Amino acid sequence: MKATAPTALASSLRAFFGEYLPTLRGVSPHTIASYRDSLSLLLRFASTQQGREVARLDVDDLTREVVIAFLTHLEQHRHVAVTTRNVRLAAIHAFARFFATQHPAQMALAQHLLGVPFKRARARPIEYLEHDDITHVLGAVDRSTPLGRRDYTLLAAMFNTGARVQEILDVRAADLQLTKPFQVRLLGKGRKTRTCPLWPQTAQLLRALCAERQLDLRAEARVFVNHRGAPLSRFGVRFILAKHLRGAARTCPGLTRKRLHPHSLRHSTAVHLLKSGVDLPSIAHWLGHASVNTTNRYATIDLEMKRQALAKVRPPHATASVPAWRRNTAILEWLEAL
Repeated sequence: MKATAPTALASSLRAFFGEYLPTLRGVSPHTIASYRDSLSLLLRFASTQQGREVARLDVDDLTREVVIAFLTHLEQHRHVAVTTRNVRLAAIHAFARFFATQHPAQMALAQHLLGVPFKRARARPIEYLEHDDITHVLGAVDRSTPLGRRDYTLLAAMFNTGARVQEILDVRAADLQLTKPFQVRLLGKGRKTRTCPLWPQTAQLLRALCAERQLDLRAEARVFVNHRGAPLSRFGVRFILAKHLRGAARTCPGLTRKRLHPHSLRHSTAVHLLKSGVDLPSIAHWLGHASVNTTNRYATIDLEMKRQALAKVRPPHATASVPAWRRNTAILEWLEAL
């Protein structure tokens, strides 16, 4: 039986993932995995929509209407957030741009896909743990077991560094400097490396964990692994945090009202630094933000802290119990009604 020639879609996907992304663009394996997942979901959806196997799909099956229906399906049936929907669309856009260079005759199709807009996401309030909350969570960890000591060290290191989950999971023993000055090397987005200082207490915990695991501090072995010795996953970290949050909630009921996830520890670090008087540019460098504009969202928390402090203090010349910035005037009422 004569083999069927690969379609333009199949050959473009192979070139996109096999050469373009890893070799020409040099993107990280995590980005490649994200693009792969996004396009796999799209292909499975298009297969159902078009009534043919994935292997028989071609670029003509990936119309603008199919992509929009796919994005709607993600939100309505898979219940993903708008930010996740936009991540999937970014992968589709990246492939469409590449496809246009490979098949100029079908530029119109690529332009139609690139014309699908990103959806504006509603800004969510920043979820974070107060310093006392962190203390309760760490206090709930049973450090008498090897897994408990790992969990304690992991959560403490995440709070110390404000690292993204994958950044802390990618830390190798060779990335640690556990003699003064204590520090850890983190590989962030865009393969950018930054060095983050460690508190002496965190360095001591990491030193003890490495000694327990008999890790050579010059080795490329990962510091945080699961009970089988395999690399710990992001879902594993989510499970660990949820487990110890439940334990901490027994002594700190206020934690039950908070919707927290591993990234909340990163927010907690930023807020803790802000409350300690660290300026926003320094926090941006600490967290590895490409632009201080990303860090500016924490300024709203700083403003709210100042307002709360102001509300508790009544100036000696005040004649009203309401602070000046909260007094009702016609213009303020109009602005608040917008």
